[in-house]
Order: sequence, then C-alpha cells, then structure tokens
Amino acid sequence: MRRYVIKRLAQAVGVLWAAYTVSFLVLDFLPGDPVTAMAGAGMDSGQVDPAQLAALRHEYGFDKPVLVQYAEYLGRAVRGDFGDAVSSGRPVTSVIGDALPQTLQLTGAALLLAVVLGGGLAMVATYTSRRWLRQLLLSLPPLGVSVPTFWVGLLLVETFSFRLHWFPAFGNDGLRGLVLPALTLAVPTGAQVAQVLAKSLLTALDQAYVETARAKGAGRRRVHLRHALRNASLPALTVVGLLVGQLIAGSVVVETVFSRDGLGRVTAAAVTAQDIPLVQGVVVFGALIFVATNLIVDLVYPLLDPRIVVASDRRASFA
Repeated sequence: MRRYVIKRLAQAVGVLWAAYTVSFLVLDFLPGDPVTAMAGAGMDSGQVDPAQLAALRHEYGFDKPVLVQYAEYLGRAVRGDFGDAVSSGRPVTSVIGDALPQTLQLTGAALLLAVVLGGGLAMVATYTSRRWLRQLLLSLPPLGVSVPTFWVGLLLVETFSFRLHWFPAFGNDGLRGLVLPALTLAVPTGAQVAQVLAKSLLTALDQAYVETARAKGAGRRRVHLRHALRNASLPALTVVGLLVGQLIAGSVVVETVFSRDGLGRVTAAAVTAQDIPLVQGVVVFGALIFVATNLIVDLVYPLLDPRIVVASDRRASFA
C-alpha cells in the first residue's frame, strides 16, 4: 500500500510540473505584449513611453531570456509565490483567493448534482423491468453529453428566469443565484456519469457472481445495490475524478453566461490580457485540485477492490 501511495504522489507532482510548463510555453508563444497592454490600456505600443515599458518589463522579468524566466517563475511557484498580476498589480494568490469561494461553491454544487442525478438515472434505468422505460432513460445521457454547455445555460435562463421568474438570471445572489449555473454545469457532467455507471451496471448484472447471489435467494434490490453496484462503481468513480477538471474549465463559460464573479471570469480576463503570472497561478491551482481529486480516487480504489494494490505490487516485482 505504501508503494502504491508513493507512486501516485510522484505522478501527481509530474502532472503539476507538466501543467506549469505547458502553460508557460503557450503563453510565451502568444503574439502581443502584456506589459504594453497594461501600460497603454489597449493603446498601440508607439503611444506609450518606451522608458515606462522598459521599466515594467524589467519589474516583471519579461526582459530576461525565456529559460531564465521559466527557472525563476518555477522556483517561486514551488514556494507558493506566483508574483503579482500584471493587470492589477495585486499578488496572484490574493486574486485567486478572492475569486475561489464562488467557484468552489459552483463546482461543488454542480458535482453533487451530477453524481446524484447521473447516478440516480443509471440506477433506475438498470433496475426497472419495463423495457420501454429503460430505453428511454438510457437515451437521455447521450443527449446531455452532446448539448453545448452555453446552450443549456441560455435555455435555463430563458425558461426559469425570464418566463417563470423563479431564479435570478445573473449575479451571485445567494442560493437562488446558484441553482441555474450549477444545473448548467451538472447536465453534461451527470450525463457522462450516467453513461459509464449504467454500462458498468448492465455488465455487472450479467456476471456469474450475480447469478450466484440470485440462486442463493437474494432479491433484486439486494443484488443491484450490494453486489452489482460495488463493482460497477469503479469506472464511474474514475470518471468523477476526471470530471472535476472539466467542471473547473466549464466554470469559465458558465460564470460568463451568468455574469458570476469567480475564478472562471478571472481566467478569461487574464488570458485576454495575457497576464502570464495570473494565468499560470490559475492553471497550477486548477491542476492541483484535479490532481488532489484523482489522488483521493486512487486511494479509495483499494478500499473498494483490494486486488488493485495486489496487481500493482505484482507489476512492480516483475519490473
């Protein structure tokens, strides 16, 4: 078990380093100059004092070679210091910290709705004995996956805000203002959970151990919940871990559609302004959440199926 945990921790560190490096290279290759945009507020670089530009480039280290910039930024990032945002002059950690609560609230609510709705749909679809109902329910997840997130958001706003006036259309208005954005994020996410869990449940229900449980007199509910669900939940658990990153990325679109303050809008504004320190801070933070979630999933796996640790040890011994 210790070897299994150490291996997962090493992989997590590698993912964080890769996310930081790729974001740095992509931003460095983008055309334009974030210092010119900040100093001139969108004016052409010829209308800005060259001495002022040079001073700002020196202050943020943009006048140094790319490899030197990368090494310095990476060294500070390891210590948790991402510098100051170019657009506002505030520390990157402060900007992220101010926007983080709203985004965590949104993604947490969306993940909870996705697991409850997607898991419930898969359970009902595989439990019912009515063929037409099963086919109807199993046809819903592909539809939910294929619908664009922004279209779901606009449809919910049009229906429940403008027509029924049940929920506010925009802003961070407490719990009522959270319902529609969370549903918008939860629809495609829950659809993927339902797809994977339903397929796994149908496969598990055809296994020999399920037939054995039925032969011993176990009822349909006991077979479904205790025998089939435990084994079928592993692929769904993997998907939930991966979907955390999708939820964070989707918050950029959802927070823009619903005009919510949060990390998504901060990211969109930072990319537009080519604010390298802020974008890298957001990318690393998003990767950290993604890695932490998947690490938790990896550690939960052996509790559900101890054979995973045994198989990992065997591969390590052969290697």
